[in-house]
Amino acid sequence: MIRFRRYRVFLIFSLIIIALLYQVSKNSRWDPAGPSPYDSPQWNSGSDRKPSYGGPEEVRLAEGNGEAPAEPQPKEPAPIKIPQLKTSNELKGEYGLPTPTETPTPAETRASGADKPSPVKGAAHATGAVVLDIPILKPGLVEDLSQAEDESAIVQKPPGALEGPAKPASTAVHWRKVPEQFPVPEESLIMLPTGKPKPIPTVQYRFGDESETAKVKRESRLAKVKNEALRAWRGYKKFAWTHDELKPVSQDFRDPFCGWAATLVDSLDTLWIMGMEDEFDQAVQAVKDIDFTTTPYRNDIPVFETVIRYLGGLLAAYDVSGGHSGNYRILLDKALELAEILMGAFDTPNRMPVLYYSWKPEYASQPQRASSSASVAELGSLSMEFTHLAQLTGKNKYYDAVARITDALEDYQNRGTALPGIFPERIDASGCNRTAAQLNSLAASSKGARAQAEAAEDISDPEGYTPDALPGDKAPKKQGDNKNKVEFHVTPGVNPGDPGIGEIHNIGKRDVDSTNEKRDTSPAFVYQPFTAAGSAATWECVPQGLTSGGSMESYSMGGSQDSTYEYFPKQYLLLGGLEPKYRTIHEKVVKAVKKYLLFKPLTKDDRDILFSAKANTRDNSDEDLIRNYEITHLTCFLGGMFGLGGKIFESPEDVEVGKRLAAGCAWAYETFPMGIMPEMSTITPCEDPSDCHWNETLWWDRLDPNPKWRDDQMRDYFERKREYEQELALFEKEAALRAKAEEEAKRQEALRKQSQQVDNDKREAGSVSDLAAAGPGGNGTVPSIQKRQVAVSAEAAERADRETQIEEKVRTLEAELDLNSVTAHQSHTGAGQAHAAEPQRPEEPAKPVSHAEFVKNRIANEHLPPGFTTLNDRRYILRPEAIESVWYMYRITGDPLWQERGWRMFESVIAATQTPIGHSAVDDITIDPASEAPMLVDNMESFWLAETLKYFYLLFTTPDVISLDDWVLNTEAHPFRRPT
Repeated sequence: MIRFRRYRVFLIFSLIIIALLYQVSKNSRWDPAGPSPYDSPQWNSGSDRKPSYGGPEEVRLAEGNGEAPAEPQPKEPAPIKIPQLKTSNELKGEYGLPTPTETPTPAETRASGADKPSPVKGAAHATGAVVLDIPILKPGLVEDLSQAEDESAIVQKPPGALEGPAKPASTAVHWRKVPEQFPVPEESLIMLPTGKPKPIPTVQYRFGDESETAKVKRESRLAKVKNEALRAWRGYKKFAWTHDELKPVSQDFRDPFCGWAATLVDSLDTLWIMGMEDEFDQAVQAVKDIDFTTTPYRNDIPVFETVIRYLGGLLAAYDVSGGHSGNYRILLDKALELAEILMGAFDTPNRMPVLYYSWKPEYASQPQRASSSASVAELGSLSMEFTHLAQLTGKNKYYDAVARITDALEDYQNRGTALPGIFPERIDASGCNRTAAQLNSLAASSKGARAQAEAAEDISDPEGYTPDALPGDKAPKKQGDNKNKVEFHVTPGVNPGDPGIGEIHNIGKRDVDSTNEKRDTSPAFVYQPFTAAGSAATWECVPQGLTSGGSMESYSMGGSQDSTYEYFPKQYLLLGGLEPKYRTIHEKVVKAVKKYLLFKPLTKDDRDILFSAKANTRDNSDEDLIRNYEITHLTCFLGGMFGLGGKIFESPEDVEVGKRLAAGCAWAYETFPMGIMPEMSTITPCEDPSDCHWNETLWWDRLDPNPKWRDDQMRDYFERKREYEQELALFEKEAALRAKAEEEAKRQEALRKQSQQVDNDKREAGSVSDLAAAGPGGNGTVPSIQKRQVAVSAEAAERADRETQIEEKVRTLEAELDLNSVTAHQSHTGAGQAHAAEPQRPEEPAKPVSHAEFVKNRIANEHLPPGFTTLNDRRYILRPEAIESVWYMYRITGDPLWQERGWRMFESVIAATQTPIGHSAVDDITIDPASEAPMLVDNMESFWLAETLKYFYLLFTTPDVISLDDWVLNTEAHPFRRPT
C-alpha cells in the first residue's frame, strides 16, 4: 500500500501528460498535409548531374554515385479497395441523383482515333437581344465588411509561388517512386469515357470574307502583338534562360516554381501558334534537360500551379505541334515523367490530393491526408490536364485521379451548401471527421480506458490542499484536522495491454462549509486513450465527404475559386459530351451565380454591364448574406465561361450574361487613367438593375460609412459655434469694460495722489503759520488754533466724499462685469478698487469633416473614378482574364467591336509595361502616364507569354487558328485538341 502524499498525485499526472504528448508527436504525421518547413542546403554543382532521358517508369536517379541511397524499403502493402464515390440518395432541395457515366466497352476505340462528329446544323451566329432577370438584392444586404476582413485576397499572387528569393540547395535529392499507402486496385479505377463524341452545338461564329482594308488593319495589329512577344521571349532567353521567370527591369531571374523553367514550358504552344518555330525547337531542346525529379529551391511542389503551367504546357505544345503524328514525342514523355511524380499527391485515404506535395522520398513514403482547408480552385482545377494525359496515353489511372475529385464535388453540390450550386472558398478535403472520431474512439475503447476517461472528468484538488490566497481574498474558514488516511491504488488492466486504473481511496467528505463556495464545474480535458505499448489505440477517423473548411464561408467567382467552375463546361467538351455530369454541375453553378452574385454597377453613363460579387455568410445559410461588390481581374474570366457554356448548352441567356460580364471588364480598363483595371476594387451597385441611373448621392453614401454620424457632428458643431460666438461677444464686452475700469482706476489713483500731495503741502504750510504765531510777534491766542482745526476737518470730509464716489464707480463697473465671484479685493491708499482674476478667452470649437468634405477628400486622395468605393490593390501584374473574355466574345459573336476593345486594351498595357527586354507588372494603375511614368515592379510572370499575349494574338489571327470548335483551352490558355 502506498501512503498518499500530495506531490505523488502531481507526479503521476505529470507522467501521464508527458506520455500523451509523446504519443501525439509520434502520430503527427496524420495532420493535414501542408508545405514542409524550408531548409536550404547549399548548392553543389558537382552533384547536379542530369539523368539520361527515359520514360517516366525508367527515370534514373542521379545522386552521388548514380545509385539510390541504401535505406530500408517499406513492404508493399496489400491493395486497399477504394470504391468509387457515389452521390447520396437523400438529396437536398431540387437536385436529383448523380448523372450516370457512360462506361466504354472494350470494343470501343479511343477518342483520339475516332472520327470527328459533324457539328449541330447551323453555324453559330450573334445572339439576339435577351432580357436578363437579375434579382434585386434584399435591402440591407450590402457590403459591410471592413476592408481588413477582405484583404486575404489582395496580394493575389499565384497560390504556389515561393515567397522571397529562392536559394539553391547544395546536395541534390531526387524523387523516387515509393510504394503507395492507399493504392487503387486496377478493377476499381474509374474508366476514361471513350467512343464517338456526342454532337455538340457549334461555338464559333461563322465568319465571312473580310475586306482588304480590314485585313490590312488586322494584320498590322497582329504583327505588333507578335513583336511584343518576341521582345519578351528574347529578354527571357538572354537573362533568364531555363529559370522560371524574367525580372525585366533588373535583367535578372527568379525561381518561384521549383526552377523548372516555368516561362519556357508555359510559352511553348505560344511560340508555335505565333509561327516562331526556330524558337520552339530551341525551347524543346531545353525541355529535354529539365529534371523533374529534383529541385534545389523548395521542399514541396505546388500541385495546382505545376499542373496548369507545366503539365498543361507540355500537353498543349504536343498537340499544336502535331500530336502523335508530329515530331515532338519528347513533350509527351516529359509530361508523363512529371505526372508520375505528381500522382504521389493523390496517395491519401480518400484520394483527394495533397496540394503542396512533399516530394522528397523520406516524406513521400509517409502516409498523408489532404488539407482540411484546401482552396477550391487548387482542388478542382486539375481535371483537364490529367484527363487529356489519359486520352493521349490510354492510362486510366490519370483520369481516375481527377474523376474522384469531380465525384466528390458533385456529391458536395448535391448535399447542398449555403449558396446551393457553388462551393465555399475553403474546403475540408481531408475526408476525416475528427470530432466524430474522438467520440467514437472513446465509445469503442476498453472498459479500463473508459474508466480512465471518466475518472478524469471530475479532477478536484487533493484533500487538505489549500491554494495560496490572492490579494483581496477573504480568509478561509478554519477547518478541522482531517484524520482520514488517503491511499492511492493502481488496478491492472483486465487484458494484457489494457491500461491500468488509478484510484484514490478513503477520502473524507469535503467540509460542509465548502458546499456554498463556487468552484469550476467545467469538465477536464480528456485525452485519447493509448494502448499499453504506447501507440494510439486507432488512427482511423469517421469518413466524410467534402465539407466547409472554415467558420465564415466566402463564395465568389474570384481568386481561390475561379478555375474550378471554368473547368466544368471545358471538361464536358474535352470528353466529347460523354460524361453528362459536367453539364449538370455547370448548370447549377450558373444558376447560383445569377441568383446570388451578379450585380449591375452604378456608372455615370448608365452602362448595361455586369460584375460578380463576393458573398459571405456567418450562419451557413443564404438568409443574411454580406456582399462585397468587388471588381477583381481574376473574376474577368467569367464572361468567357458564360459565353462558352451558353453556346454548348444552348442557353442564349447565358451568352448574353457573358457579353455583359466581358463588357464590364473592358469598361473597367477604360475607366482608369492608365487604361488598365486594377487587381482588386469595389464599386457601388445599382439598387434595382432594371431601373438604374447615375445617383451621386448613393455613391457618396457608399464612400462614407457614417454619413448620419457626420451630419450629427456638424449639427453639434454649429450649435457649439453659436454658443462660442455668444461667449466671445460677452468676453469682448467684458474686456472693454475691464479696460475702461482699469483706466478709471488709474485716473482716480492719480487724483488721489494729487489730492494727498495738496493735503501734505497744506499741512506743512499750516505748521509754519502756527510756529510763526507762537513766536515773537505772534499773539498766541486760542481762536487761531480752532480756525485751523475747522479747516482741516472740512478738507477731510471732502476727501472722504471723493473716495466714496470712487468706490461707487468701481462697484458699478464690477456689477457690469459680473465680478461677483472675485474673491480678492484690496485697497490701495484707502481706495476700494478690486482686482479680479483675468478671464480666459473662449476656445473656438474645431470644425469636423462634413460628409461632403470626407467624400471629396477620399475621391481626390485615392483617385477614385465615379462609382468606385475602394481600390484595394492598384497593381496590374500582366493578367490575361479580361482579354480572355474579350477573345471568347469575338469568336462567339463575330462582332468586330470586341476587336476594337481588345486593341485599346493592348495599347494601354504595352505603353505602361514595356521595358527594353520585356514587360513588367506595374504598381499603380491610377497614375496618369501623360504626367508621370508608371512604377514598374520588376516582375514578368510566365502567364504573360502563355496567356495574355496569346489571347491578344488570337484576337487578330484568322478565326480558324485555335478554333473553339476544335480546341478547348485550360485555365493557363493551353489548347487541347477536342476528341474527334
